[in-house]
Amino acid sequence: MVIGKFFTGIATLLAGTTLSGAVFAQDALQGLETIGKPIPKGIGFQPAATPVAERLQWLDGMVLIIITVITIFVLGLLLWILIRYNQRVNKTPATFTHNSVIEVIWTIVPILILIVIGSFSLPTLFHQMEIPEADVSIKVTGNQWYWSYEYSDNEFEFDSFMLGHPGTLEGEQAFVMNDEVRALLKSNGYSEDEFLLATDTAVVVPVNKNVVLHITGSDVIHSWAIPAFGVKLDAVPGRLAQTWFRAEKEGVYFGQCSELCGKDHTYMPITVKVVSQEVYDAWLAGAIEEYAGKPSPVAVASN
Repeated sequence: MVIGKFFTGIATLLAGTTLSGAVFAQDALQGLETIGKPIPKGIGFQPAATPVAERLQWLDGMVLIIITVITIFVLGLLLWILIRYNQRVNKTPATFTHNSVIEVIWTIVPILILIVIGSFSLPTLFHQMEIPEADVSIKVTGNQWYWSYEYSDNEFEFDSFMLGHPGTLEGEQAFVMNDEVRALLKSNGYSEDEFLLATDTAVVVPVNKNVVLHITGSDVIHSWAIPAFGVKLDAVPGRLAQTWFRAEKEGVYFGQCSELCGKDHTYMPITVKVVSQEVYDAWLAGAIEEYAGKPSPVAVASN
């Protein structure tokens, strides 16, 4: 009897530890700073949260400088010609038909400009497309109109619906802000301005770890995109594409399906929560307990 009480106490202790870890993980997930989301009147990039996004944004700025210089030069040249060679000032126009030096210049200079741009853009492209060794592997499946995520290393998966999607509501009115949706947003730790961005179940990943995504579609072409990560890749039925990211700052990041995929295309957002390794381990234990062993809701072909 004493032995039975001992094992019962151990089991209770372990259950309490698991429960407290799960509660701690949920509290930590809801207390994260929101970093990557659209802002009113925003015209620039979201803060870069990965090395890929940093390089993409730097490349965009560099190319923008080159484009601006070329535009100013061409505009100045046009204005100079209009002023210097108009009919009132230049009554006797020149009769030559070509200028070999100028033709050589306008052939060589664009080639040099393209070489300069290519010398920076190709390494950025290779950095984006060369997949590193994965610390976390996730299979992403696009469905009409929600996302499914499979944590391949831990053999569990779950669906992710927009808060306000019919899959998250008890009432009949979907895709509109109402009291039920406000309550859902609040209970999941989101603000009202994150409606159409927040999901009932987020992708959770550890900070400063390589996350490799295997992306496909179950019906039509979708596109998994997180602007702050510099990630955007089509989810094509029957094909399995790969991309990756390494988020360097803890927080909440939002994205959207970025390929027109049907009438509810605008209602399949993406939510990623980047957390510390401690919080991730606690969340992972709870997720395995909750989702492992459940049958897959969709059958997806992949190569």
